[in-house]
Amino acid sequence: QVQLVESGGGLVQAGGSLRLSCAASGRTFSTYAMGWFRQAPGKEREFVGSITWNGKMTYYAEFVKGRFTISRDNAKNTLYLQMNNLKSEDTAAYYCAAGGIGGSSRREYNYWGQGTQVTVSS
Repeated sequence: QVQLVESGGGLVQAGGSLRLSCAASGRTFSTYAMGWFRQAPGKEREFVGSITWNGKMTYYAEFVKGRFTISRDNAKNTLYLQMNNLKSEDTAAYYCAAGGIGGSSRREYNYWGQGTQVTVSS
């Protein structure tokens, strides 16, 4: 079992950057693929990107390719999401999740954090 806590959200101007972190408890973090999802008010939670357990492969939703980068540090039990060139439409609560094989379906992931809010002002 793993517990996840996101941090790093906040208010940023369009074009700016933020780095989100997801701290995991437990010794099994390195065995899980990890994903980032986001949910804007009134919308479904959507896939942002994912990374395999060893960090060798990453996958991204089309709308963040070239702007967002996922990485992980298994020694620190931490997942990251570097977000650059932020747009107003990136405003959402961002969630990290553990489990599965790093796909884009929410159903794959067994463990979820509580979310961190990102607000991009235009």
